[in-house]
Amino acid sequence: MIIVTLKPRNMGRNRKWLPGLGPVLLILLSHMTSGLEVPLDPKVLDGLPQPPTITLQSPKDYIFDPRENIVIHCEAKGKPHPSFSWTRNGTHLDVDTDHKVLMKPGAGTLVIDIGEKAEASEGTYQCRAQNEHGAALSNNFVIRQSRSPLWSKEIIEPVIVQTGTPLVLPCRPPAGLPPPVIFWMDNNFQRLTLDNRVSQALNGDLYFSNVVAEDTRSDYICYARFPHTQTIQQKQPISVTVLDSRSEGERRPGFMFPVGTTSTKMVLRGQTLELECIAEGLPTPDVSWQKDEGELPSSRTSFSRFKKTLRISDVNEDDAGDYRCTATNKLGSAHHIIKVDVKAAPFWVSAPRNLILAPNETGILTCRVNGEPKPDIRWFVNGVPLENTRKDHRREVHDDTVILNNVLTGTSAVYQCNASNEFGYLLANAFVNVLAEPPRVLTPPNQVYRVITNNPALLDCFSFGSPIPNITWFKDFQISIRSGDSYVIHKNGTLEINVAQPRHSGNYTCIATNNLGRKENQVSLEVKEPTRILKQPEYRVVQRGMSAMFECKVKHDRSLNPTVTWLKDDRELPHDNRFVMGKESLTISDVTEEDEGTYTCIANTILDQDSASAKLTVVEATPTPAIVYEKPDPPTDLELTDQTERSVQLTWTPGDEHNSPTQNFLIQYEDSLHQPGVWVNLTDVPGSSTTARLQLSPYVYYSFRVQARNEVGYSEASGPSRQYRTNPAAPDENPSNVRGIGTEPGNLVISWTPLTGLQSNGPGLEYKVQWRQKDLEEDWTSKNVADSQLVVSGTPIYALYEIKVQAFNNYGNGPEPEVVTGYSGEGLPLSAPDTVQVMVHNSTLAEVHWEPVSLSSVQGKLQGYKVYYRRERGLQETEEEGDQQEQNLTFSGNRSEGMLPGLHPYSLYVVFIKVFNNKGEGPPSSSKTFETPEGVPGPPAFLKAINPGLDSLTLSWGPPRRSNGRLTGYTLRYQPVNSTNELGPLSVVTLEANETMFTLGSLNPSVLYKFYLSAKTIKGPGPNVTEEAYTAMDITLIQPTVDAGKGPTEPPHQTSPTTQSLHSPFHKVPPVGPVFGTVNASVIEGGAVISWEYFGHQKNVFVEYNVENSEEDWKRERVNGTHPHTIKGLKPGTSFWVRVVARDGADQVVHKTNKTLIKVPAGPNRQIDIATQGWFIGLMCAIALLILVLLIVCFIKRNKGGKYPVKEKEDAHQDPEIQPMKEDDGTFGEYRSMESDTEDHKPLKGSRTPSNGTVRRDESDDSLVDYGEGGDGQFNEDGSFIGQYSGKKEKDTHEGNESSEAPSPVNAMNSFV
Repeated sequence: MIIVTLKPRNMGRNRKWLPGLGPVLLILLSHMTSGLEVPLDPKVLDGLPQPPTITLQSPKDYIFDPRENIVIHCEAKGKPHPSFSWTRNGTHLDVDTDHKVLMKPGAGTLVIDIGEKAEASEGTYQCRAQNEHGAALSNNFVIRQSRSPLWSKEIIEPVIVQTGTPLVLPCRPPAGLPPPVIFWMDNNFQRLTLDNRVSQALNGDLYFSNVVAEDTRSDYICYARFPHTQTIQQKQPISVTVLDSRSEGERRPGFMFPVGTTSTKMVLRGQTLELECIAEGLPTPDVSWQKDEGELPSSRTSFSRFKKTLRISDVNEDDAGDYRCTATNKLGSAHHIIKVDVKAAPFWVSAPRNLILAPNETGILTCRVNGEPKPDIRWFVNGVPLENTRKDHRREVHDDTVILNNVLTGTSAVYQCNASNEFGYLLANAFVNVLAEPPRVLTPPNQVYRVITNNPALLDCFSFGSPIPNITWFKDFQISIRSGDSYVIHKNGTLEINVAQPRHSGNYTCIATNNLGRKENQVSLEVKEPTRILKQPEYRVVQRGMSAMFECKVKHDRSLNPTVTWLKDDRELPHDNRFVMGKESLTISDVTEEDEGTYTCIANTILDQDSASAKLTVVEATPTPAIVYEKPDPPTDLELTDQTERSVQLTWTPGDEHNSPTQNFLIQYEDSLHQPGVWVNLTDVPGSSTTARLQLSPYVYYSFRVQARNEVGYSEASGPSRQYRTNPAAPDENPSNVRGIGTEPGNLVISWTPLTGLQSNGPGLEYKVQWRQKDLEEDWTSKNVADSQLVVSGTPIYALYEIKVQAFNNYGNGPEPEVVTGYSGEGLPLSAPDTVQVMVHNSTLAEVHWEPVSLSSVQGKLQGYKVYYRRERGLQETEEEGDQQEQNLTFSGNRSEGMLPGLHPYSLYVVFIKVFNNKGEGPPSSSKTFETPEGVPGPPAFLKAINPGLDSLTLSWGPPRRSNGRLTGYTLRYQPVNSTNELGPLSVVTLEANETMFTLGSLNPSVLYKFYLSAKTIKGPGPNVTEEAYTAMDITLIQPTVDAGKGPTEPPHQTSPTTQSLHSPFHKVPPVGPVFGTVNASVIEGGAVISWEYFGHQKNVFVEYNVENSEEDWKRERVNGTHPHTIKGLKPGTSFWVRVVARDGADQVVHKTNKTLIKVPAGPNRQIDIATQGWFIGLMCAIALLILVLLIVCFIKRNKGGKYPVKEKEDAHQDPEIQPMKEDDGTFGEYRSMESDTEDHKPLKGSRTPSNGTVRRDESDDSLVDYGEGGDGQFNEDGSFIGQYSGKKEKDTHEGNESSEAPSPVNAMNSFV
């Protein structure tokens, strides 16, 4: 019997009743003159002949990846099952003879192996499903190959624009299928920043509303990503130079795109409309949108690209019209109007529907479509145009309607409606099935409908038959029911009672009749009394801390059990023990201000509900004397009455509550038979009760006791009741957690959780274990055991078993057990995955594919696949090989592909695959080898600086341990580090791949250089290895600091490398070598001037001094860097020790010089100053005159052709203080002139001289030659002329050999930074 409850549901003004519970079949049969619709009940369909119906097909437009097979889905159903055939480009496709085409069994799905010529598989395909009752057609599938063509070669001229002007950088990507995704990036693969000024158009072009100086760059690169092939094409970089010599003034907005004042746009119904306006102007204009004579549809409108693009989704005819975009800045505005025209591909108004007609009936097929322009409609029958079929006078065609008059048996067919216009087509199949079937009632029999009095009731009688059955109803097997009064019989056979009353209760019979037979069905109707709240809760005013109680008494139909729910302010009650819900009341104890609110009582049944509310107000409590609260006294006088086999009534007398009401009583029991001395909680009852009905189990020796609980806690337990023994009985339940698991091949371990002594219900507890292999229709095998486990041997490997475990004792069996399933033990997999293929994505990532194994060969639960791969060797023959460790990755069992990350570039790998289950792994697949392409190399093995000279350093390095490809060369970059640890300009040298040593010349002496060396392959440069080293330092310039009796305070000067690391970006570097240079001291009147050089990183530098032979603490004055410092206020005629000290933040000495003794001169001499005497002045004048005469003679002699060999004399008598700082040509490091003939044939730093003596331009673009003009001057690394720091400019050699003034080494270092 099926019970259906009917609940009301508001539908506008009318209240309609729908089935609420039970397996009601929602099968509505039409009684229109156009024929009978096909029933959805599979029980009916299985017995009916049916023409084919297409159930699954691929999209009309299919773009395939040439690396994968083409799969065109076509599935259909029918009775008998249809056969399938295909056409390609209108010609029959012979699937049986074409070895590249496979059709899946039982379906029409086509799998095409593309092979080498993917273009040959392109075309228009159509599927045909046919059986003896007709033929259905699929859509036309247009199959096209995805394409990602290369960018056409072009020469892109550099772009030079003035500041403030607009600019468009065209992208013009190659036309791909599907179209590519466009984006702009730079050489570092960083996306260009887009904003209101710089934006990308829908066609990919890059628009600048106005250019600024920061837009100058040489790497504007447009990229096109083709989604199907996952490839990215790159356009040649575009160089943009922005000149700011003549800045454009501010100007009003104008439109860069679209051009002109108006443009047009056509969009199809249902698509997304994209309108674009890009404006130029200065300042950058803002763009806004509006629709003339209408509003933008807010729910479908969005903006993007900084409001330059307007998008309207799901376009309809109302979206046609004029759209105005406005560009505005402070100087004015500009407008552009886009006229939008909405067209429409054909769309359904009413598609033709399948019909079932009885012989001699008339049916109508309608094909209602719309579109813009209006679609053309053509009719087909079984895939053949109607105009090409035999004339049938029973068939009438009126444009979108086909009328079938007086159909005959055997004229079933499938009709196709094709509606098309220039934008697309629609194709629909609708079969006409001519059947002669007796009536069938589809509504389940003996359904019971329940409804509340005065509500409508709906009694279903769904039927099927051909011709359409006629439905009649009877009440109580004799009263015929007709439409009218309180009854309505709907066309689908449903009987509706508008206002159900108790007199309508009873049995109803529906009878379905046609000319082939008669079928009836019985249902019942029960009309119930409504649920009502008789005693409603009332408004309460309660003092804080007191209790409040609301009543809620409910009246209901005696056959319905209501549930009462309480809400506070329309929400669930707080989870608080103070809220106690009784059967007809709600009690709130110790109320607080938070308890104020509206409390609602809701009485619910399965058919209706009622509710009532009342408000609670909490007021302040009046002062009361202090009350002492204690735990209650234990209950007394326990008594057992009304004894039965499975229950007993327990009563007791409560003890004193001690000013705290009893909240509940806890009842416990002791089973002296199974667990003597152990008290177990049985149940609890409200504090207002003094009796409880206790449910008992058989074969237990019960004793009971009671505890009372109030707000303070539980009382002591009462004394035990008298013992009550229940009689043994058969078990009431079976063991739980029954499982069947195989632990070894050929066994099945059945286990369960045994019953407790209390659950046994009697002596002699055992278990009947039954098992059989599922789906083999075998008899159950059984065995009785007393344990909780049974091992079944001799089972097949991984077979599914049905298992039952039933408890029984000396008094009988337990209930019929439930059947559970489990598998016997697993074995190792038997087969390996087939067709292992590897697709290499890049130098470190590959994708492996395989053909999954059959589940039967797994011999267990398929856990997954393990892909083992190992690097065999590198493809570079010179590369060192080590022990190659095998790696593996695990993939789930539903996978047939996986990624292999972290591979070594330019290497040979071998891969094989194993399937595994819980038992272990199966045999390996055949091995597959693959090669990874080249990648960027690793860092060079080492980098050392050797043989430091005054102006040169030799670098030696080792090739990368992992070249990851064929090395194409090395890139060496270097830069000086000054005394404040700041980095100087960077120079770049490109070296050949076979070089492992290189000498850098023209360096500054006594300077720390930092070097960066990276190797290159065709994929680009690898990571750097870095090195730092000093050029040689003249020992006369550096004075190590030595305290008396101690060694140097700093390590001796190092010329070998001090650090070596990978990827060490930094702006400051630690000092290397002595931190203090020469300390000079000179005395003045009343003081001394101290100067020094400091190469350390400490900022706290002090000049400290003390009187010679004094034991006082050193006085100190804080100084800054290496600037000279004057000590004032020294006592004349006194000797002082002076030193320079560097301290850390904790005032601890980190570096210091040795102390120097100075003597402050005494006071001014009172004797006559010789410089003021006349004879001394006269002598000095005579000497000056004599020197002038000698100079004149020399000048005259030189003009007569003689040469004054200054340079030769300097070479012969070199100053030992200056010699170490000179270059080979007599100039000073980087500050030598570029005008000498010898310099014209020397390479600049950053270039190399080939063996033939010619100077080759280095690949780096940082050569200083690019910044000079014909070698007339030399630039410093920061772009300034060295001549302005290093004295007079040298003459060309043909003008003589005048010596230029050389700067001191210290000044050279200071001017460098």
